[in-house]
Amino acid sequence: MIGDNRGQVSLEYLIIFAVSLIILIAFTMPLLNESMSNTFDVTNSLDVKSDLSKISQAIMKVYGGGEGSKQTVTVDAKKESRIDVSSSQISSKVKLNDKQSKVIKLNVKSNIKAGSIKLDKGKNTFVVEWPVGKKNMILYKL
Repeated sequence: MIGDNRGQVSLEYLIIFAVSLIILIAFTMPLLNESMSNTFDVTNSLDVKSDLSKISQAIMKVYGGGEGSKQTVTVDAKKESRIDVSSSQISSKVKLNDKQSKVIKLNVKSNIKAGSIKLDKGKNTFVVEWPVGKKNMILYKL
């Protein structure tokens, strides 16, 4: 009989442990899902900011070099997006997992023509150029 009591205690311990584990999982899974969603949003935002940074550095190099300067930059984008360019900033809109949008902006000092350019998924090659005798710089995709 002594062996039977120990077996019953072990079984009760395992049942209590299993129920506690199920309750813990039930409360932590929604929190885990939300935190992963936020992490993916941050990652996507940083990827877009990195791409914008590469393009803005090329714009500032050409602006600093003056007329006749030209800079080529390659951007490897994880998602397709649209980049808006003006003489004072470069920006792109990022869709978040909660269906909202976030605009990422970087300030640049230049005389580039305002417009927008499409960024495709994968490798994209851009040229920033300030043609000789022209008032404004141009940005185009190869």
